[in-house]
Amino acid sequence: MATVALGGAAVVLAGQFGRLLRRRQHERDGGEALVGAAPAAALDTVGVAVSGYEATPRSEVVLFNLLAGFLGAFAVVRVSTWGIRDRWWPFENVRVGGRHIHHFVPGILLAFASGTAALLTADEALEDRLAVPMGVGMGLTFDEAALLLDLRDVYWTREGLLSIQLSLGATAILSIAILTQRMLRRGERRQEEAGQIPPPEKHGN
Repeated sequence: MATVALGGAAVVLAGQFGRLLRRRQHERDGGEALVGAAPAAALDTVGVAVSGYEATPRSEVVLFNLLAGFLGAFAVVRVSTWGIRDRWWPFENVRVGGRHIHHFVPGILLAFASGTAALLTADEALEDRLAVPMGVGMGLTFDEAALLLDLRDVYWTREGLLSIQLSLGATAILSIAILTQRMLRRGERRQEEAGQIPPPEKHGN
């Protein structure tokens, strides 16, 4: 799931890079070689991504950060557990007093801590950033949802597929929430421009 999501993001970025590469070549009337135009197009792509992120409404940024943290944690923990099982991962399972500490434990703690910190701060920029560790905590927890429901270690069994199914569901929910937010914001702007709805209230100092 995480691989597909990351692959999809890579395809989108590659498409944007191709668009900007064509612009760079057109700007120079095609006289510059492809290799020569590529570095500038790569910098343009990064600039567009950063500008787009900064211009995105706050609600979408929070959901994007949650999704990024969720998928990133899910991908890393799946690879690491596979590596530990096949004995090629450099680290081993965490044990305290002979007890195996499953990764849902730090996941729950991280999600709780991030959520609490976001509630206590009045800094919106910090709140937006806290969505990333909260997403990481959610990813670590969802990855062992089957264990939490069955109260036994079913990670590598058929029953353990429930964790993947729930993670897929959570990813779909976050993704559709982002897309719906974008659609609604565009519709809101169009309705405002057409004078069909009142403009947003402006808050004074």
